[in-house]
Amino acid sequence: MVRYKLTLAYDGGNFFGSQRQANKRTVQGEFEKALMKLGWTGRSVLLSGRTDTGVHAAGQVASADLDWSHTDGDLVRALNSSLPNDMSVKDVQIVDEKFHPRFDAISRHYRYKLFCQPLRDPIRERFTWRVWPSINSDGLADAAGQFSGTHDFSAFGSPTTPKGTTMRNVMDAQWIQTAEDEWHFEVQANAFLYRMVRRMAFLQVAVAQGKIPVEVLARSLVKQEPAESRNGLISGLAPAHGLTLINVEYNNK
Repeated sequence: MVRYKLTLAYDGGNFFGSQRQANKRTVQGEFEKALMKLGWTGRSVLLSGRTDTGVHAAGQVASADLDWSHTDGDLVRALNSSLPNDMSVKDVQIVDEKFHPRFDAISRHYRYKLFCQPLRDPIRERFTWRVWPSINSDGLADAAGQFSGTHDFSAFGSPTTPKGTTMRNVMDAQWIQTAEDEWHFEVQANAFLYRMVRRMAFLQVAVAQGKIPVEVLARSLVKQEPAESRNGLISGLAPAHGLTLINVEYNNK
C-alpha cells in the first residue's frame, strides 16, 4: 500500500463542485468510484482544494492510498478507462505517506478568462465569460496591481474553515490579452478564500468598464469593506465557467 499523488483535469460544467455531496455528481465522487474499481478501500480521497459548481481544473491534485502492483502509466490508463469523459487523470506519482495535497501546497494558480462582445457566442462561452460594455485594458492592469502582496481579503471571499484566517499572500496577479477581444487573469497565491478569484474578477471588470474607480477597489481591500459606487454596493461574482484551477505547487513533493 502506497500513497499516490494524482493530477486531475475536468470540465466543471456538469459537476456540482469538486467536494463529494450526497445524491449529486461531483469530481470527488466520480474519482472515488473509479478508484474503487481498482480495489481502493479508503474512506475519502484528499484534494488540494475545493472548486465550486461550474469551475474547471487543469491541475487539481488528489491523493489516495492504493495497493497497485503495475506501473504508474498503467494506473493512469486504468483510472481513465473508468472515469467519465469530462474528467481525466493526467499524472500519478508515488509520494511520502504523510503527503497532504492541501496542507503541503505552497501555492495555487488560477486563470479567469473573459472576452468582450455584444452578441452571444455559445462556443466560447463554455469556458469564457462574455462581458459587455467593452473594457479598458489599462483599467484591468491598474486593478490587478492592487492585489499583489499579503492582504486581508475578507471583502473578497469566505474563509475555508469556520475560524480560518482571511489573510492571503498573492504572489502574482496580472491580465494577459490573448486576442483582440479576450483577456486572461492569471493569479497565484499561497491559498484562496471561497469565491475569492471570481469576486476579484468581477470587481476588476467593474473598474475596466468605468463603473467604479480603481481607488474604490483599493479601499475595499485596505478596509475589508464591500466596494461601493455612487449608486450603492457593487455586489456580484464573475460566472464560474470562466475559472480554471491551473496548477498547485509543492516543495519537491
